[in-house]
Amino acid sequence: MADNDNVVVEARALSKVYRDFWGRQKVRALKALDLEIYKGEIFGLLGPNGSGKTTTIKLLLGLLFPTEGEALVLGQPATNVTKNERIGYLPEESYLYRFLNAEETLDFYGRLFNISPDVRRERIDKLIKQVKLGDARKRQLREYSKGMTRRIGLAQALINEPDLIFLDEPTSGLDPIGTREMKDWILELRDQGKTVVMCSHLLADVQDVCDRIAILHQGELKELGRVDDLLKVEDVTQVSARGLSQDCQNEIRDVIARHNGELLSMENPTTTLEELFLSIVRDSEARPGRRVVKQDPESPPADSAASSDANA
Repeated sequence: MADNDNVVVEARALSKVYRDFWGRQKVRALKALDLEIYKGEIFGLLGPNGSGKTTTIKLLLGLLFPTEGEALVLGQPATNVTKNERIGYLPEESYLYRFLNAEETLDFYGRLFNISPDVRRERIDKLIKQVKLGDARKRQLREYSKGMTRRIGLAQALINEPDLIFLDEPTSGLDPIGTREMKDWILELRDQGKTVVMCSHLLADVQDVCDRIAILHQGELKELGRVDDLLKVEDVTQVSARGLSQDCQNEIRDVIARHNGELLSMENPTTTLEELFLSIVRDSEARPGRRVVKQDPESPPADSAASSDANA
């Protein structure tokens, strides 16, 4: 448990009920949420659609008022709007002015925070380069793809150099390369000492970047803890080795059997589809025109075969 100085966000029995026109309960979106988020961590709110993730973020931002309970953000009540000067927010759908370009968009939001012109220009240039929109900085946002809109949305969320950043589905609409870059930017924010609260239903994104997670379902907190602890399978021991002969593998099997263990698998590990895809794309960018070809074990390498044909 962290001390109170490190608690950036605290929810105490936080609840939200949506009511109809006559005040009757329509949906109980959040039920007595107790939660603490610490300084300098990436915290993930995970759950299926309708689980209460976005409602939680809006309550913490002060965009909604709780039905019961309370929330403290940066040491202040969540309903206190002055705290928002230290907060960045990327909503699930970015509501940006379509007829402004990237520079004008960031300049507009910088003015809302009363950032001086010189500092504003410096930050705008830095953020546009960071999110890799340098070639599109003068294009109107109506011409942007959804992935580009997410990038400028992230830059907008960082224009005030916030201490706390809320990201609602940050990788929505991004291709695999953009998704990897977004996750790298989130990790960089943590390295800078900032606190990131990330809301997503994409398990791989949460697993890759989050230190701790809360799993919500139907408005209730179902699980809370560190990602590595929650994913650990306690009754399975995994051994990874290289260069083992068949005799050695047989001996390992015998040892496991003698100790009344059950050998579940002994096989070559696999990478992920994401890593394979990114590796191929990066290699293609480094060496244009080169194509990776799956080789038959009995045939010579592609380069050798080509060389033999040329000599012939």
